[in-house]
Amino acid sequence: MQYAPELDGPDLLGWWIRQPNQRGRQRARHPTTSPPLGIRFAFYGRRSTVDFQDRASSCRWQRNDAEDLVAGHGRIVAEFFDEGVSRRVAWPDRPQAARLLTAVADPARGFDAIVVGEYERAFHGQQLEQLTPTLVRHGVQLWLPETYGPVDFDNPRQLALLDLLGVHSQREGSRARHRTTAAMRAQAELQGRHLGGRPPYGYRLVDAGPHPNRAHAAWGRRLHRLEPDPVTAPYVRWIFEQRLAGRSVASIARRLNDNGVPCPSGADPARNPHRSGQGWMLTTVAAILANPRYTGRQVWNRQRTDHDDVEPDGTIPGHREVQRWNAAPQWVISRQIAHPPLVSEEQFVAAQAIHTAPTPADGALRRYLLADLLFCGVCGRIMDSHWVHGRPGYRCRHGHTSSRTKTSPQPKILYIRKDHLLDRIRHDRGLHRHHPALRSPDPDKAAAYLRTNNMIIVCGQHTWTLEAETGIYTLHPQGSGLATTAKIPAQRDGDHAKHEEPPRFVWK
Repeated sequence: MQYAPELDGPDLLGWWIRQPNQRGRQRARHPTTSPPLGIRFAFYGRRSTVDFQDRASSCRWQRNDAEDLVAGHGRIVAEFFDEGVSRRVAWPDRPQAARLLTAVADPARGFDAIVVGEYERAFHGQQLEQLTPTLVRHGVQLWLPETYGPVDFDNPRQLALLDLLGVHSQREGSRARHRTTAAMRAQAELQGRHLGGRPPYGYRLVDAGPHPNRAHAAWGRRLHRLEPDPVTAPYVRWIFEQRLAGRSVASIARRLNDNGVPCPSGADPARNPHRSGQGWMLTTVAAILANPRYTGRQVWNRQRTDHDDVEPDGTIPGHREVQRWNAAPQWVISRQIAHPPLVSEEQFVAAQAIHTAPTPADGALRRYLLADLLFCGVCGRIMDSHWVHGRPGYRCRHGHTSSRTKTSPQPKILYIRKDHLLDRIRHDRGLHRHHPALRSPDPDKAAAYLRTNNMIIVCGQHTWTLEAETGIYTLHPQGSGLATTAKIPAQRDGDHAKHEEPPRFVWK
């Protein structure tokens, strides 16, 4: 047979391999005629990382295993492949898996079953057990290589196998995570190695030589270390100097903004795309003052990622990733200086002592029972919890922040003391006619009642009101309600002598 490019395509070698009776060529694995459609399958696959895995090869081997499993039974008509998603992430939180779940619930979905190339690529722990009711309800089969075909959810032996696979997948992930974190801990503590992430404000990343692993070095991977940034490092030193001189965090931030110093996200917007870059905030200055990496030590594990449960909107529970700070004893600190310090360890420790919030005189914890229940009657904002003069209170600054100098007239800052507010609630007789439970002298019970009944308190400069679903009640100062409930006789008024003429006596 003669090769014709216009008919056989540009791949000459491929055309030659397809010809019959070629030396060393095996017969075709599949028949040349198209098999009947049979069962329509949706393929699902996943790869954990984007930077260290090749999508084409990862997706191809999983799909090959899936195609071998369904050969002779049907063919794959749809593909859902998640990239850069951990197996620990629940199906509703994976982009492609969520699309697949949406398609499963659609009667016109276009497929009859789901097939995966490997159990561990798709499921972790009890995820399949949570997915089972959805598949059964919509009549969608699940095909696994480990069960040599469709899963029978009524077969106890297969259910036991699936439980074992779930435990094995969870154990494999836990072991890999433990080995990785143990290695990173040793690298940070013993070598002071930079383990990735954005450099702190005041530093920049520079080359630190080839990777110590020969294979990684052969691939061209390099190490990095921190080096003071000549533009931003002086501002870090100035921040610590000002703090040690007794200036507040707010005044430091305000001075930086007044002088037009770019904030971290403004100085390096490419590495801070999630920040606005508009100016310094109190939290930005406080974060710099609390970062021990400015002492020259490498510090790792200051933050962790938790997977909090999310109330499901359907039948499959989901999770969300939440970044939380670890306590200082959980940090991993290098034993030696890893990069040039911007401040000494003595300066850093002294700055932390200044930053430490004072403890109440009686040793009690700061408690804001009415947090999120108070609203400003001037601007409508939720009032901030504010500890002043050894007692809890609440304030509203009407959108003003201490990190910027006032440039326009602002309403007067509103301050409300918690004890004054609770005292009004406890003694307001008009309020007690409808809500007698607020007469309780126990502030915890009063606060719990307010929250349970969805009540809020709106505070203005002169008027405080309690808003409930049943009405709005003005809170009067203690004793102000007496004049409206009973008239005080003149002879019992202690001030009547000031307004009446003294009696005149005629001596004879």
